[in-house]
Amino acid sequence: MKIIVSGSLGNIGKPLTAKLVNAGHEVIVISSNADRKNEIENLGAKAAIGSVSNSTFLAETLKGADALFAMTPPNLGSQNVIANTTEAGRAFAKAISETNINRVVMLSSIGADLPTGNGPIAGLYNIEKLYNALETSITFLRAGYFYTNFYNDVPMIQGAGIMGGNYPADTKIPLVHPEDIAQAAAEELVKTSSGKNIRYIISDVRTPQDIAKALGTAIEKADLSWVEFTDEQSLQGMTQAGLPEEIAQLYTEMGTGLRSGKIAEDFLKSNLAADGKTKLEDFAKQFASKF
Repeated sequence: MKIIVSGSLGNIGKPLTAKLVNAGHEVIVISSNADRKNEIENLGAKAAIGSVSNSTFLAETLKGADALFAMTPPNLGSQNVIANTTEAGRAFAKAISETNINRVVMLSSIGADLPTGNGPIAGLYNIEKLYNALETSITFLRAGYFYTNFYNDVPMIQGAGIMGGNYPADTKIPLVHPEDIAQAAAEELVKTSSGKNIRYIISDVRTPQDIAKALGTAIEKADLSWVEFTDEQSLQGMTQAGLPEEIAQLYTEMGTGLRSGKIAEDFLKSNLAADGKTKLEDFAKQFASKF
């Protein structure tokens, strides 16, 4: 098959590209960074350098392809994040419609069933709606909260000896490892399917208290605990760390959605299995190796 992979060679794109190439598929990787061309080609894929907000470039890239992994960057600049993300999705939708590509796997998220109250995930809600109007066979791959986001807590752990967020220690959070997303995407891209389908890809469901304990044990800080911040403290902490205010506000809103349970609700009420391979304790070992 000829398969297009967007998302360049990030935490998902790189293992996904390797899996597809090793399975004998012709793979074209979209990247906005021309410096990635050699790295892409060294994996055995071809590079398409351009912007995912450019529907003309996307349509040219998608011509003759059998399948597309559509990953829309979550932050296109520090202003109008939801609108910019949605416009990139609109460009993809236009290119998909024009090229009549048969199979699309879209990287989405838990909470994408909600139009508001989910922070940056609102952009994915909008894109799912755009894709639902297409005639193409599409799987919405709704991923959990990335384990790798916890690397952002390293300065807090080192400086204050705590982890924290604006949601309590007993919040149930569906978690996922990027490599498990790559595996699920590789499976879905080669499926013969019709219509629109939702697949949740979750590696584990744990609480912040569990997370702090597992990571603390792995880095030999057994007393590492989770501290619940107020929304104001969360927002202030992110802006002081250098995050643009709009993005900090969106992530604070995502925290309130986790706190209320709304973001995880659709997955949890479905009683679906956490079928990703990488459990929290497995990630804790990876975390310790980079701490």
